[in-house]
Amino acid sequence: ADILLILTDVDKVALNYGRPDQKELDAITIEDAEKYLAEGHFPAGSMGPKVESAIRFVRSGGEKAIITSIEFAKSSLQGSGGTTIHS
Repeated sequence: ADILLILTDVDKVALNYGRPDQKELDAITIEDAEKYLAEGHFPAGSMGPKVESAIRFVRSGGEKAIITSIEFAKSSLQGSGGTTIHS
């Protein structure tokens, strides 16, 4: 597989989720994803396992991983939605 699509309850991965300074992410590198994980932006009981899976997939040779809601699945695969994690 070249693309891993992870469907969840939110349209995009976000920093500072649920806070006034929340920032949705369109695309990030695996290095940035690891940094944000280490900073605690993606908790273990929430977005953390999804981001970790995306990192593993891309590190294992996948082109990219996309995290989004089912409503944005098609548009995300077409490049206009969700959060893309790439090398």
